[in-house]
Amino acid sequence: MAWNEPGGNNQDPWGGGNKGDKQGPPDLDDAFRKFQEKLNSMFGGGRKGGGGSGGGAQAGSSSGIFIGILILAVAAYIWNAVYTVDEKEQAVILRFGEYAETVGPGLHMYFPPIETKFQERVTELRTYNLLQQMLTEDENIVEVAMSVQYNIDDIKHYVLNVAKPLVSLEEATQSALRHVVGGSEMYQVLTEGREVMGIEVRDRLQAYLDSYGTGLNVAKVNIESAHPPKEVQAAFDDVIRAREDEERAKNKAQVYANKIIPEARGQAQRIIESANGYRDEVVARSEGEADRFVKLLGEYQQAPEVTRERLYIEAIEDVFSKSSKVLVDVEGGNNMMYLPLDKLTQSHGSSKVPSRQLSAQELNEITTRVTEELNKRVNSSRVSGGRVSR
Repeated sequence: MAWNEPGGNNQDPWGGGNKGDKQGPPDLDDAFRKFQEKLNSMFGGGRKGGGGSGGGAQAGSSSGIFIGILILAVAAYIWNAVYTVDEKEQAVILRFGEYAETVGPGLHMYFPPIETKFQERVTELRTYNLLQQMLTEDENIVEVAMSVQYNIDDIKHYVLNVAKPLVSLEEATQSALRHVVGGSEMYQVLTEGREVMGIEVRDRLQAYLDSYGTGLNVAKVNIESAHPPKEVQAAFDDVIRAREDEERAKNKAQVYANKIIPEARGQAQRIIESANGYRDEVVARSEGEADRFVKLLGEYQQAPEVTRERLYIEAIEDVFSKSSKVLVDVEGGNNMMYLPLDKLTQSHGSSKVPSRQLSAQELNEITTRVTEELNKRVNSSRVSGGRVSR
């Protein structure tokens, strides 16, 4: 049943009870006055006596508002003075403009305006990108794109030493890059020298930042791209192709040299070893001949005649073994037969059958057979002559 229906006992939803025909929202002035009275009673600002009640109420109201504002101001001050430092951050506190302390991770509090707080992320790597055209050592223009990764290494130096550390970083980066590129040739900057150039730029940039006292640490410098200006790109491509052809020809020549030089060294070593072997052979033979001569001398001194005859026979045997002519002395005859085996061999080779060089053994066999045949014929002629004479 609604509160304003017949029989609803006029129940006011605003909590005003039964007020007859006077119905409406609660009095805001009355509610605010009750709140002030409660504050006055809390802080000792209540009414004093019945006379002059209007002036006492006004004074208590003013003091209560002031105290409430003071409480709110204190709460806001404390709220702003309390701060949290993250794990990746550090904070520097200045007291009256002078360095007081460096604060690590955790919940802290400072007191402005007496103290000033500077809070920064110190472990986070930041990136600065640079694109510049500069002159190389051989007076060519190149365009270099580079990125610098850095972080705050000393937050005290970062806050106090340099007014604008990031501006100092940018200017130092340009200076270091121009110094390194200006001391290198264009071909090195554009090809294999980029990695080395990045290391040199990083070292020089870190030296600059340390001398300025910026408190920044350069983690890495990446040379992302390096190329000539678009106006000379075609000519540069021709130069690159020529260098590639040169390098290919050098590699081919090096492969050929790697193949020929070991073979030549092997042949040279083989000739040296052969010469050493020949030398050792000649020396050994000479030493053997000398030792043989010494022993032969001793034999000769003991039996001169026998030794002389033996030497003569050995010499004749050695000479005849190398001769292609044979002299045959027929036993019991006065004639000595001469067999020119070299001529016989040549005449034999003039036939249709291909000629072949006779060995010493074959010559000896032929000589033996001829001698036996001659002896047979001589013996047969003697037998037949004796019969005829009878």
